[in-house]
Amino acid sequence: MHTTHAAPPAVTLSGVVKEFGAVRAVDGVDLAIGAGERVALLGRNGAGKSTVVDMLLGLNTPTSGTVSLFGGSPREAVDDGRVGAMLQDIRPIPRVTVRELVGFVARTHRHPTPVAEALALAGLTEVARRRADRLSGGQTQRVCFALALVGAPGLLVLDEPTAALDVAARRAFWETMRVLTDRGTTVLFSTHHLEEADLNADRVVVIDRGRIVADDTGERIRRSFGTGLVSFTRPAGTDLPEGLGTLPGVVSVEDLGGRVRLRTTDSDETVHALAGLTRVRDLEVATAGLEEAFIGITSDTGTVPASRKADHR
Repeated sequence: MHTTHAAPPAVTLSGVVKEFGAVRAVDGVDLAIGAGERVALLGRNGAGKSTVVDMLLGLNTPTSGTVSLFGGSPREAVDDGRVGAMLQDIRPIPRVTVRELVGFVARTHRHPTPVAEALALAGLTEVARRRADRLSGGQTQRVCFALALVGAPGLLVLDEPTAALDVAARRAFWETMRVLTDRGTTVLFSTHHLEEADLNADRVVVIDRGRIVADDTGERIRRSFGTGLVSFTRPAGTDLPEGLGTLPGVVSVEDLGGRVRLRTTDSDETVHALAGLTRVRDLEVATAGLEEAFIGITSDTGTVPASRKADHR
């Protein structure tokens, strides 16, 4: 009888802590990402996500805990060409064409993606003969993407991958991501475009103050935080009504200069109770998006129910 062993996750972080002097940038992170997953890593500036990415790429080592890629160390995975990274502020080498640059990087890998295929996946076929240092911002972004994927890595780590792309290029980029993950490539990306994360990630991981505060699908995170937004205009010259925070379903109250917005887990009950509390104008009810959930989860006063911290290990 033969025993088969399941392949280890593409990414595993266990009890990871990273300190810089007295500052604890990462505070006990546990995370596992399987082959072929598309995972969005979200967090405010200074939340710890860049430090996590640096440790995944072997650029930093944890103060305590372990980081492994494909069951080995990050440095081993990077040296074996199993990791492709697309970071910000990368400038192409001058006086070489796009094809020459991608071809040069391909030759440093054992089993690279064919250069023509990498160029096509990155949407660069038509500019392959142009100098890499004479491209637009969006085209340069695509070159960085081609360089990250030409080594046929098992893990792609992408930092703000669509920052300089127009709408059509963004759509094409995410179509390519689906092609790659269907082949088994794991994609971990950070973005400030929360709608993109919601639409294109299998999982959304939110890190705040060095800890993971949410790890689930975008839909479940929205649902667990509160799926409704009730807003109204308070009459001119009146104060914010007392008791809004105690209405059924309400989890937060914002006064936006006369426009009041309530996040709620039950829009119907909130509206019924609101009608008996105060006179309102221009009442609107909408579904909360991932951006609203993110703001609530990472707010200084926000609390995170245990249901938002799904265990994917």
